[in-house]
Amino acid sequence: MNTLFRRIVHALLFEICALIILVPLMSYGFNMDMFHFGALALILALCAMASNMIYNHGYEIIERRYGWRRTVGMRIWHTLGFEAFFMAIALPLTAWWLDISVLEALLLDLVFSVFFMLYAFCFNWVYDLARQRMAQRQCRR
Repeated sequence: MNTLFRRIVHALLFEICALIILVPLMSYGFNMDMFHFGALALILALCAMASNMIYNHGYEIIERRYGWRRTVGMRIWHTLGFEAFFMAIALPLTAWWLDISVLEALLLDLVFSVFFMLYAFCFNWVYDLARQRMAQRQCRR
């Protein structure tokens, strides 16, 4: 799978799965209208996909340059770095969309961040394993 196509598939799968999990839980948990919250989540997902592709492209360049391996520790640093990068975009957008204070938006974004750090770690680990298995199957042919 070429790199651009792989990144697009990864980003789409990541965001679609996250929306399926996140929107109902957060709407219920914060007593928000699912459609209003879902619209924000969709906008943030589109921003996250673009940010994800930019961030991962840069990360992979650095990873190759320094010969980093995708260990659990490196995956944790990768996830934390992305969350900081994306928080700079998501915070003002969330405050504006929900008409809440920046502090309330920060608290909500922290909840998002905790969810996405755990979700990203698990999703990327499973995604990497699936890619390895697909590559092994192709080599056997």
